[in-house]
Amino acid sequence: MTSENISEYGRLTPMLAAIEALVKCESPSEDLDACRSVVSLASDIATRVLGTPAQIKEIEGRPVFWWGSERPKVLLLAHLDTVWPIGSFTPLWNVDGDVVRGPGVFDMKAGFVQALYALKGIEGDVALVATTDEEIGSHKSRALIKELAEGADAVLVLEASLDGRVKTGRKGTAMYQISVHGKAAHAGLEPENGINATTEISHIILALAALENPKHGTTVVPTMLRSGTTINTVPELAVLEIDARSFSQDDLVRVDEAIKGLKTTLPGARIEVAGGLHRPPLQPASTSELYQLAEKVAAEIGMPPLGSAEVGGASDGNFAAAAGARVLDGLGAVGGGAHASHEWVSLSSIEARSAFLHAFIKELLA
Repeated sequence: MTSENISEYGRLTPMLAAIEALVKCESPSEDLDACRSVVSLASDIATRVLGTPAQIKEIEGRPVFWWGSERPKVLLLAHLDTVWPIGSFTPLWNVDGDVVRGPGVFDMKAGFVQALYALKGIEGDVALVATTDEEIGSHKSRALIKELAEGADAVLVLEASLDGRVKTGRKGTAMYQISVHGKAAHAGLEPENGINATTEISHIILALAALENPKHGTTVVPTMLRSGTTINTVPELAVLEIDARSFSQDDLVRVDEAIKGLKTTLPGARIEVAGGLHRPPLQPASTSELYQLAEKVAAEIGMPPLGSAEVGGASDGNFAAAAGARVLDGLGAVGGGAHASHEWVSLSSIEARSAFLHAFIKELLA
């Protein structure tokens, strides 16, 4: 089945065609040319849907899609980059019954299109802003997001839902790279003359496990380890990547101080630590007011309750909340498999979620 022969969903056909075009315009975060292409395409789609093109801005060397007010009171926040290198997701586009698959369809190109259609007929200080570096940490767009959030009454984040539920809490994140420098030696002839970086990094890994705190959902996960050069050489270098997350900012600070204060166990070994705190937590206190209003709007338009969830993944909503804004996240697609080869969106949910967002925006502007 393709988008061309789906007619039973009425106006969904052009919506699905827009999603298909964006998905097929592959846009991995690291590929600036690809990101510029997808933002240009998104502006063309905005012209067809809303009658006027978006601005295409360069923020810190990254392309940004911007449609609407320069100083929005209601900010719709999205991203058009994906985690998928070009050519890595096959088939590139597929629709089978209610299941739509493609790279970035769930995270989060369907949500972007839902937002575009939700803006049809909306008047007021509203903007849809889509960045292209969210999947690699939003290092270039972070300041922009905070600035916009500081002036907004509400920030609506079009990240994918969790089984339809909006996201009222997210963990904060910190990322580290620990390098242990040892000393190479022949592993058979004179291992005692070496300083084994693998052994030292093993002590560090065990120390990291002790930093976790289930009370606040604090995790400190060693994710990638590179060590050694040959099978008969004492390793002189080991490099460890760490992903730390928590619902508590205080706990993230505690972990940060502990990692940066690590000491060596083996005499002569040396530790270097790079990285640090990244996204602050998105606390329920920042989302509760908008969540209650969203449930009210859903009931008024005859939609089932949205439901809510607190999740481990972070988003640009974390930055918006840290700037003091009221935030509601997870307003995008219904589906699953973010960052996985089975990534998918529910076809039948797309129009309903866009219609809800339209009503929600009107309520906020009123």
